[in-house]
Amino acid sequence: MSKLSQKLGKQFVVTAELEPPRGSDTSDLVKQARDVKDYVDAINITDSPMASLRMSSIIAAYTLKRELNLETIFHFTCRDRNSLALQAELLGAASLGLEHVLALTGDPLSRGDHPHAKGVFEVDLTGLIQLIKTLNSGHSQGKDLDSPTHFKIAAAANPGAKDLALEKAKIEAKLAAGADFFQTQPLFSKEEVLRFLDAFAGVSPAPILYGILPLRSVKMAERVSAWCNVPEQLIQELETEGERAGLRWAKRLISELQELGVAGIHLYPLGKTSIVSGLLDESLSPSSLAA
Repeated sequence: MSKLSQKLGKQFVVTAELEPPRGSDTSDLVKQARDVKDYVDAINITDSPMASLRMSSIIAAYTLKRELNLETIFHFTCRDRNSLALQAELLGAASLGLEHVLALTGDPLSRGDHPHAKGVFEVDLTGLIQLIKTLNSGHSQGKDLDSPTHFKIAAAANPGAKDLALEKAKIEAKLAAGADFFQTQPLFSKEEVLRFLDAFAGVSPAPILYGILPLRSVKMAERVSAWCNVPEQLIQELETEGERAGLRWAKRLISELQELGVAGIHLYPLGKTSIVSGLLDESLSPSSLAA
């Protein structure tokens, strides 16, 4: 069992999200991962985010495992593959020693740099989770497998959803399909987490890693507010102090979440990996916990 799997639900977990390169050179990805290596339990690797071309998330994740001995969580979407391709790529990922996958629907192709491409969506999100679970049992949608996979399955959650009853139903469907843990969209207040947990009678239905996005400017806050709840107080602080205010806000929120006893956090450095060390107290560093 991986160290991440052993730690989930028992100790505070920290993950961070990186994007694969737009070309075949992985040197910058490795550099970014090296910047955060001592501060996180695993690195998430996105799957052509915003429907824009990037290197395979599986190959990028394996590169970090091979070069830095890092645990990774590769993103995997329904958008680009039929059921045969989904299963084939998952078997390949398992053969490379990858153990964690985040199942996603995938951003609409109209948002990206290939709007002419055709989406597949042969299976929906719960269908993808069920498919991964089936491979774990040693079966496929065709003949039985020669050997099973052993994936831990992550799914997405949105604590800031306006309709929390609907969000709860989505999470429960993902759990029923076989999800093992969750990583959330960015949030910016402890109250949002408490409101989210109230929908589950105050108890997390599974380990949940809450999204932390350090805002750098008012302009960035305005963009993010289109899909997240950004407090007015944070926007005011960004107006006067800029990036420093966003980092301070994120660090305080991490401390508050730790006090709440949540399973952990998921960082969105958005290419600026140098900020990660400043966000985390030494007590949260996996390297210090190992010592």
